[in-house]
Amino acid sequence: MSRTFVDIAGKRLSLSNLEKDLYPSHGFTKAHVLEYYTRIGECILPHLKDRALTLKRYPEGVEKDFFFEKRCPSHRPAWVKTAEVPLDDGEPMTVCLVDDLETLMWVENLASLELHVPLARAGSPDTPDSMVFDLDPGDGADILDCARVALILRDLFSPLRLASYVKTSGRKGLHVYVPLNRRETTFEETKTFSRAVALILQKNYPDLVTAKMAKGERKGKVFINWSQNDASKTMICVYSLRAREKPIVSFPLEWKELERLAERGDPEKFHITHAEAVSRTEKTGDLFREVLTKKQKLPHL
Repeated sequence: MSRTFVDIAGKRLSLSNLEKDLYPSHGFTKAHVLEYYTRIGECILPHLKDRALTLKRYPEGVEKDFFFEKRCPSHRPAWVKTAEVPLDDGEPMTVCLVDDLETLMWVENLASLELHVPLARAGSPDTPDSMVFDLDPGDGADILDCARVALILRDLFSPLRLASYVKTSGRKGLHVYVPLNRRETTFEETKTFSRAVALILQKNYPDLVTAKMAKGERKGKVFINWSQNDASKTMICVYSLRAREKPIVSFPLEWKELERLAERGDPEKFHITHAEAVSRTEKTGDLFREVLTKKQKLPHL
């Protein structure tokens, strides 16, 4: 095993097997992964901060087996911040908090290509900061159909004075976030509201939308997965890599850009690579920053 030692913010890290090809068909090594997360760090770290990280690790690359790791590894350095979050049975579980660049680099050295986080912070696990609509295309549908649904959601929320923000999932679908950032918000509230919205769209757009979990109901339609609004669920973090053939990123889009992409009709244009993600954020900064700060209240349905 080859090792390289680096110092970040006064912390000494041992990085292993930097030459390992984690995206074999693209020649994207662990060194490239570390470089990407270093360059995107300023944008992604605020979205990871204080949230219980679920690692999705690909030690032999995206073409081989992976595993999820919710507990923070016991071999972690002493300076890695952790939190105790309750399991369903009430027992506490120690989780990693990626609050700084050195911890992010340590996590990526474990080949955790994908970073999944809950909608709530570790200190307030029952208080979601946002409501999310996970748009998942069934067989015969694609991300263009998801774009149509996302724009319908935006136009539905606008008269309610609810700002919404959209990002690619980095895979087949889109994620629409409605920031709330209020201590009074509960998951029961966001789940009830999101389910009601999904049912309304299912009723009004029966050939495009389904709110039903069963996969047999999704053919040719977009499934609005309202059940993600739950304390036990996680979402792929904005700017995280995805474990696909190419290093594609879950990336935020402005609504006008989504409209343009929908008009162009090319699903491939929704796929933002690591290089494009870095280039764009260097010009625009974090397009998802208001998701962390904008305070909104859900109206009564």
